[in-house]
Amino acid sequence: MGIMSKILGGGGQRSVDDYVELDIDDFAEASAEAGMRVHIAEIGDQSDVIPIKDAVYDGDFVIADITRHSTSDRTVEHIIDELRQVAEEVDGDIVQKGDDQLVIAPTGVTVSRQKLS
Repeated sequence: MGIMSKILGGGGQRSVDDYVELDIDDFAEASAEAGMRVHIAEIGDQSDVIPIKDAVYDGDFVIADITRHSTSDRTVEHIIDELRQVAEEVDGDIVQKGDDQLVIAPTGVTVSRQKLS
């Protein structure tokens, strides 16, 4: 599997060993004045939506893992509807990537529906 397949998700199963935990101290100090943060979240139940909503209202970008639910699950439908409403309220954007991720963008940010190639 080539590097581009790994980045763009060219199929195959991923394992925890495919990812490397990076220590931020190994890199140049990040600016404390960043205007937006990117958050990674897991949605296990309805209560996990609250901090996601708060982050989007605060102007941050959220990538949420929904693999604990099937896309036909009524709970996930309700969660997506609730997050769609938040995206509309802040004039942001929301997309579902495959069956396992939601991307919620804040005010003034849109998510392209096309892959870069």
